[in-house]
Formats: sequence, C-alpha cells, structure tokens
Amino acid sequence: MLTLLSILTMGQAMIGQAMAFDLEAHRGGRALMPENTLPAFANALTMGVDTLELDVGVTADGEVVVSHERGLNPDLARDANGAYVAAPGTPFVKLRFADVRTYDVGQIRPDSAYAKQFPHQRAVPGSRIPTLKELFALVRKSGNERVRFNIETKIDPDHPDQSLEPQAFVTRLLAVIADEKVSDRVMIQSFDWRTLPLVQQQAPTIPTVYLTLQRGSVPSVALDKATSWTAGYNPADHGGSLPRTIKAAGGAVWSPYFGDVTPALVAEAHAQGLRVVVWTVNKPEDMARMIEIGVDGIISDRPDLLRQVAGEKGLALPPGTPVQP
Repeated sequence: MLTLLSILTMGQAMIGQAMAFDLEAHRGGRALMPENTLPAFANALTMGVDTLELDVGVTADGEVVVSHERGLNPDLARDANGAYVAAPGTPFVKLRFADVRTYDVGQIRPDSAYAKQFPHQRAVPGSRIPTLKELFALVRKSGNERVRFNIETKIDPDHPDQSLEPQAFVTRLLAVIADEKVSDRVMIQSFDWRTLPLVQQQAPTIPTVYLTLQRGSVPSVALDKATSWTAGYNPADHGGSLPRTIKAAGGAVWSPYFGDVTPALVAEAHAQGLRVVVWTVNKPEDMARMIEIGVDGIISDRPDLLRQVAGEKGLALPPGTPVQP
C-alpha cells in the first residue's frame, strides 16, 4: 500500500513529467483581453499555451469565482448603469454570486493607471466574472486535453475579513476541482503559504506552487525571518535559502518575481528538485534571458510574444485549440 509520503512524492513529481518548458498565460493574457474572463481564456486556448494562470475567490454562498482581486475591482467592475464601482470594492466573501454576476468586467476604467499599463487590451463589454466551473467547461468545449491550470488562492493574511479562512477556502476549491475531475491537470499557487500545506495534506497529488516577492514596498518573503505570508516557515532555518525553505514546506514549484532570479538560484532550486516558473515577464529580452538561465516556465501577460521568443529559442510550442467563449 502506498504511504502518504510516497503519494505526495509522486504527485509533486507529476508536474516535472508532464511538461518541459511551461508557457503560461497570466490571467488568460491580460495585455490582450480582459483579465480572468472567458474571452481571455478562449484567446489563450486558441493561440496555444501550456497553462492557464488564474486567480480565485469564494463568494458568500460558496461559489468559486475567477478574479485576481479578493473582491470587485474598481478599475474593472461596472454596475448595470455602466458606473465603475467605488474603491476599494466589496469583497466576494460578502457578496452572493447572483450579485457578483451583475457586474461587467470587460473594459478597463479609461483614466486608470491600469489602462495606461495595457493600452492595447481589446475591450469585450458584457464580460462577466466567471466561475471556475465555467472555465473548465470552456476548456472541455475546446477539446484541449493537455492544457493545465495554475490556480492562485486569493487570500491575504493581513486582511482576514476579505476572504474565507485558509481551511474553508481550500476545502471549497478542492471540492470544485474534484467534482470537475481535473485534479491531474491542476497546480495550486499562493503568496499566502498557509493554503499550500493544506492542499498537500488533502490532495497530495496536486503540485503546489510557492509564490515569492523579495523586492518592492511589500515583499512577501525575507531571507532572515518568517513573514505573515510564509505560514511560519523561516528561510533562516534553511541557510537563508528560499529553494530549501520551499522544499522543506513540501512545494513542487518555486514561482518568484523574475527580477529576483539569478542563474545560481535557478541551479539551487533544481538541485532541490524544484521547478522554477517566473512571473510576470512581458518584454522579449527578459523572456529570452529567463529561458537562457534555465527557468522551467514563464508567466506572461503577452503569451503571443512568449510563444514567439520560445519558438526562436527552439522550444516546442503547444498547439492551439480554437474556441469561442
């Protein structure tokens, strides 16, 4: 009989066997289409990617919805009168799904910093916040039997009132994945590491992806101490090494901000048996550099450019499966 440890080891190894280089469409490819919507995911499937990267929250009535924010995004969500919601936006955990469904997220607020960041995103007015089930249905409709799902749990240890607590969140997410019979094609990622050991315990065949950010005003990790994001794990207990810390936590993949990555760190992660999938890389020269230093995958808002660069580097490109949302 397989022990829990052997099952866990098999599950975490699955991702390495399933793919070589991992070309991921960030939020479905948000530089091209409205983020985390069915039109964006349909566009990515039609183009051809290895993985659909997405984010999920849970509504007050237990529906798992696809959204990067923990609630309605004031730069994206418009009410029935066409008015963008006021900041900061109501958390999903305080809204019923029927209410969430009334908002249009198909066009960025024109005067926002977000609009300036992605000036060429094609608006698709009328796009709604989809459920995770609807995304899985779209993929089945496309006939794509190999694309994977990299699902981020949108939970913040510093704002516990804005989402379910970790155990309830993970239980609801895993229930949907099990009901949809896609466990063998899913990875679960998070900056809030509290959710990841719970996944490892309850669904040991699903690989976990440990997201990190070391730079910026609010880094999620530090090398000399545990933070509120690291579920008690302290890199100082592992020689100041993030790869060794993540390995000790039971992770399969380290997903750092690409600006934090060096060839030495990639080599160190590989020595620990971890894959390295960097986020979020949108410039061709950065994509090329990441491929050259040996990362195992790239998450990008521009999967079209990433396909081009990867092809120029001689990497195999995933075939497209055309589909309409």
